[in-house]
Amino acid sequence: MTDNVNRNMPREDSDEVMMLRFQSGDAEAFRALMMRHRHSLMSFAYRFVGNAEAAEDIFQETFMRLVRGKARYKPSAKFTTLLYTVARNLCIDHLRKQKFRNHLSIEKTTGGEDERCLRDALMADDVGPGRKMLREDLKKLLTKAIGSLPVEQREVFLMREYDGLKFNKIAKITGASINTAKSRMRYALAALKIFLAEEKITQEVLQNELF
Repeated sequence: MTDNVNRNMPREDSDEVMMLRFQSGDAEAFRALMMRHRHSLMSFAYRFVGNAEAAEDIFQETFMRLVRGKARYKPSAKFTTLLYTVARNLCIDHLRKQKFRNHLSIEKTTGGEDERCLRDALMADDVGPGRKMLREDLKKLLTKAIGSLPVEQREVFLMREYDGLKFNKIAKITGASINTAKSRMRYALAALKIFLAEEKITQEVLQNELF
């Protein structure tokens, strides 16, 4: 019975199929792609450039470039790899035009595989006003820490920790080797640990106040 139900359920087309449909003139397929990836791409752009208006522009320009290049599209690689490659390059172009470094938001910390998501701890409501204030201070420090990372490390950190991309995909997007992507991630983690240590934010503090 269950198998019959599953067979009768409509299946959502893959990104690659949707892009091929758009290539054949199906404008609705492209609008569906935009809606499907709007949240994740907007979040990525915002955390990269630290500006909501710029993130919206980057999102729109990313898909406009896909429109302009639709005739050349081939499903030889994951659509999301192409999507993040275009968005990432636009983010870097934006930062290069700025004379100052924007601060970013961060919703996750990283560490061992069993470490609880920092976002969940920071956003929890079951705490008193004193601890809520402390958490706000920690969020500001983490934002500052991410903003202090070099662009190469920042992009790898965001793609890995926030978007959950695998290193092989990050390598394709950034044009670096997998080992280079992993190395940049290690440097980013080391830099964040040093930054937090200098601010007297130890693992014990995080453990006691956030988890």
